[in-house]
Amino acid sequence: MFPVRDDNPQINKPIATYIIIGLNVAAWLLLQGAGMGEQLNTSVCQYGLIPADLFSSGGGRACPPGSGWTGVFSSMFMHGSWMHIIGNMWFLWVFGDNIEDSMGSVRFAIFYIISGLLAATAQVMSQPDSPIPMVGASGAIGGVMGAYIMLFPRVKVHMLVFIMIIKVPAVAMLGYWIVVQIMGGISSMSASGGGVAFWAHVGGFIGGALLAVVFKDEELLLNHPYHGWKQAEAPTNVWDDPSNRQ
Repeated sequence: MFPVRDDNPQINKPIATYIIIGLNVAAWLLLQGAGMGEQLNTSVCQYGLIPADLFSSGGGRACPPGSGWTGVFSSMFMHGSWMHIIGNMWFLWVFGDNIEDSMGSVRFAIFYIISGLLAATAQVMSQPDSPIPMVGASGAIGGVMGAYIMLFPRVKVHMLVFIMIIKVPAVAMLGYWIVVQIMGGISSMSASGGGVAFWAHVGGFIGGALLAVVFKDEELLLNHPYHGWKQAEAPTNVWDDPSNRQ
């Protein structure tokens, strides 16, 4: 299943979401050579998060000693392939604008970074001796999705399933997504090679769901017709005004 869009009105311009997407794209093109040649492998080793660099000597390295603790931050702007970055940025585009709507741009940017740090922490804790570099924004985006299920659980999400488009409540789509991540994380605990950082997704999702309670702005949510479990009977005046539509 792949989300196409949601039925959640966007009230304010998602400036922070635009900037985060722009930073990821810039890193992909300028630091990772758009995935071509040795620049991709070099960037993954140089800017990725390598758990073994933090806590142990990590035998059987895929990379020489890399970014160390700074990789906890830089890794969330790196990607491993075109499909990796396109998929991550699409999920951020679909769900990030409404979370930014509920927090404001500055608070959302802080929320996003903290979610990414929590995601990295969860993955490192699951495999602290791993010499495999971890890259990707999906942990931080998992935080966005965790916040979405808390703030907009009933909003319909249009999903591409094979060749059909179906609409399901966000709580069903995101609930299914996190169950898949947990199952994948459990099955990956005995693996020794690289793969999907499932526990980063789980850590980001749970962290984002909890952080949403702290970072949400009640005044901004009052202007939003579709937050919470009880959907408003009619759109608010803010959404009713065509000049506010994005």
